[in-house]
Amino acid sequence: MMAKARTDLAGAVISDFIEAGAHLFDAPVDPRAATDLLAAIRQTRRFDDSLFLGEAEFDADPQYTGVNPRPGRNLLERFEERLGFVEQAPHIVEAITALLGADYEILNKKVVCGVPASAIPDWLKTRIHGNPVNNLGAYVRPEHRDITYFYGIDFHQDLIDYKEREADFLTLYVYLHPVTRADAPLYLLEGSHRLGGSVFPHDLTRSGDDAWTYRNDPHGETETRQRILTGDTGFAAMWHACTLHGTQPDAADHERISLRYLVARGKDRAVGMEAVNATLNGPLSLIDTRKDLAADGSAAIRANTVLKA
Repeated sequence: MMAKARTDLAGAVISDFIEAGAHLFDAPVDPRAATDLLAAIRQTRRFDDSLFLGEAEFDADPQYTGVNPRPGRNLLERFEERLGFVEQAPHIVEAITALLGADYEILNKKVVCGVPASAIPDWLKTRIHGNPVNNLGAYVRPEHRDITYFYGIDFHQDLIDYKEREADFLTLYVYLHPVTRADAPLYLLEGSHRLGGSVFPHDLTRSGDDAWTYRNDPHGETETRQRILTGDTGFAAMWHACTLHGTQPDAADHERISLRYLVARGKDRAVGMEAVNATLNGPLSLIDTRKDLAADGSAAIRANTVLKA
């Protein structure tokens, strides 16, 4: 459904977002440029246990918030001149413009790293076991927090980080190297966006080998298809802010490095996204987006649905 060759990319993107809440690009972004950027990223640090604080260091001053990349501490700021292969790729620009209008803006862009088990200290594996969101930033040495590191993330919506904001943005994801089933690929639930925004963690029940029943009371329930996003160097996909997605822990012996963009409509009327959002049966914004965290930002729930995928 999303892999057919098409001549009308703009129409196909809008149709895919209405039907599945996502669009997978038939063509990659420039693989050579992706490979060159990957090499430059890997030269900045070792992706092993040297990334992490020691247990005593962490316990002396635990910090669970403010540990993700931010302006002034974002590795991609160092590589701005290399990003044209994504940001100026004609098929990427055309697809985003179809949904968000020609004056769309990039809200956020960063490097995302799936950390393999071999790189995570034993003490940390014990701490994070069963957490629904294993964003490892709290445990990473401060000088390395210009990348987001994770070890499996439960099914979630990207609306989770935007309380009271309408779902007027999308996520663009690019793999910088081949990603197989062992490399923490994205698991995406097609059609889950139809119920609009819902509070994390989400109400999901496995209903088949690649299917889930998703409920968002009082807005109903829907059957969703699980799609595993494997791909070669330069693979690109984008999805709606209400589309559920997640990853299992990296089972390979190396890190998975990707680019993640959040892109929003500008001041112009975004006809494509308006058409998509008009088909949703649930809210486009939420006052509260999650209930899995304690007051200090640490995990308060020990459950992870995507591990059953």
